[in-house]
Amino acid sequence: MAGHSKWANIKRQKARVDAVKGKAFTKLSRAIIVAARSGIPDPEGNFQLRTAIEKAKIAGLPNENIERAIAKGSGKLGSDGNALEAIRYEGYGSGGVAVLIEALTDNRNRTAADLRSAFTKNNGNLGETGCVSWMFAQKGVCILTGEVEEDKLLEASVEGEAEFYESVSQADIPTVEVFTEVANLEKLSQTLQAKGLTVSETELRWLPSNTMEIQDSEQARSVLKLMDALEDLDDVQNVTANFEMTDELMSAMMA
Repeated sequence: MAGHSKWANIKRQKARVDAVKGKAFTKLSRAIIVAARSGIPDPEGNFQLRTAIEKAKIAGLPNENIERAIAKGSGKLGSDGNALEAIRYEGYGSGGVAVLIEALTDNRNRTAADLRSAFTKNNGNLGETGCVSWMFAQKGVCILTGEVEEDKLLEASVEGEAEFYESVSQADIPTVEVFTEVANLEKLSQTLQAKGLTVSETELRWLPSNTMEIQDSEQARSVLKLMDALEDLDDVQNVTANFEMTDELMSAMMA
């Protein structure tokens, strides 16, 4: 499996564990605040907000936190939520691995300094805007859990205008990821569910157009430490890189 795909699954599992410990609640709340601010504060009519809430519930964010975040985003609790802005940062990890970071911050200088420190400590460097983003394309992803009939999946994918799908492994639970254009994500999700398929999550994900194979254990360790360091920053919402490595090497480095 491609390293970036395996890392995406590891991140999802890690986020759930971190949420139980309270470490991810700030990120989840910020995503809800921005989603509520970007449209109506009603998940029924705001797909971005509905997706953010679903992700927060899966991670265990309490309902009162979700309601407070929606209220902040809609301005009912003052203008605190208006200070948050979405910024994309770019850089390079060990050996030239391309790294794309999405952040929500109320202080650009603090976020940039934290990111620069994380890169420097892990044999990488924070780059200029545009230095690696050309290597990535953003897609919408519907994640299906449970056994899926191939014929039903294919029919629903065609009807929902999916681009492709692939099977992945998550803690021995059968899982399929269905990819589409960003603007088509809501339609795809609705179509899959209408066909009786269980959509457990929807998200936006950056996919690399070209990848770098990592075979050296030291480089692998450095890159994964960088990914962890970036993910642990409160302002960082998502980290994507264009590396690949074997399951064996990935598992050895994560042990």
